Amino acid sequence: MNSKLISVVAGCFNEEANLREFYQRVVAVFTQLPGYDFELIVADNDSQDRSREILRELGGEDRRVKAIFNARNFGPERSGMNAILQASGLAVVCLASDLQNPPEMIARFVREWEKGHKIVGAVKTKTEDSWELRLLRKIYYDVVARMSYATPLKNFTGFGLYDRQVIEQFRRLTDTDPFFRGAIAEMGYKIHRVYFEQPPRKGGRSSYNLLRLIDHGILGLISQSKVPLRLATLSGFACSVISFLIGSWYLLLKMIHWNEFNLGMAPIAVGLFMLASVQLFFVGVLGEYIGAIFTKVSSRPLVIEEERINL
Repeated sequence: MNSKLISVVAGCFNEEANLREFYQRVVAVFTQLPGYDFELIVADNDSQDRSREILRELGGEDRRVKAIFNARNFGPERSGMNAILQASGLAVVCLASDLQNPPEMIARFVREWEKGHKIVGAVKTKTEDSWELRLLRKIYYDVVARMSYATPLKNFTGFGLYDRQVIEQFRRLTDTDPFFRGAIAEMGYKIHRVYFEQPPRKGGRSSYNLLRLIDHGILGLISQSKVPLRLATLSGFACSVISFLIGSWYLLLKMIHWNEFNLGMAPIAVGLFMLASVQLFFVGVLGEYIGAIFTKVSSRPLVIEEERINL
């Protein structure tokens, strides 16, 4: 009897310390899943260590290991989406190759998928991140939840299993700068949650610094909501009303106390700085949206591939 094929898709950037153990743990999972076979597709984002050499070795030892070598670092979202679209399995498991997404959870995903769930998402209950970063994430998720028309699942990074039907919906997307979790939320599929505690990294160091987290957060917000633009309109109207009321009040005081009332420059300076700062902030917001529009209409490919292994 033919085995059911599960595609395991993973991103990679400078993961030489983890790749072999990652592969071995994926193989160990599927030896415990009779009736299933797998393909492991690793998308390498121009690693500068021995990651590509290790992937070539693994691909030579096991034809089920497949790799995409990007010409440069296109970011995890674009690189990951490109790899997902190459998957041919009945279901696709997305995870990171840094072992912070335990491969052993694949067995739990498959069992839930067999029950009919189209998406099985892994939700973090515990992480090794600092309390400051956890607080910022909580605030961010709360803000996005209030502003978005399709709220992404909290503490869900995309680690999970997706039925072929869901993957086919991704093929219809034309976004060249996708926000994966936002796209999942927009599709409206019910996500069956599986909770786990995220282990610390075993080797190497994360490529996600504060600037990349901020960039990813802004991408998620502007791709899911028009509220910041509406706030710009409402703030402009509110500032106009406040300025009119303050100006009328000062005019009235001047007319009543013409000789005694001396306005001075301080209120004018404060008002100008306040209005200028509000304008500058929302010009920045508008710029983010214009930048997102430019990216979407430029029709760029998700990635430029330099080489493929076993694909």
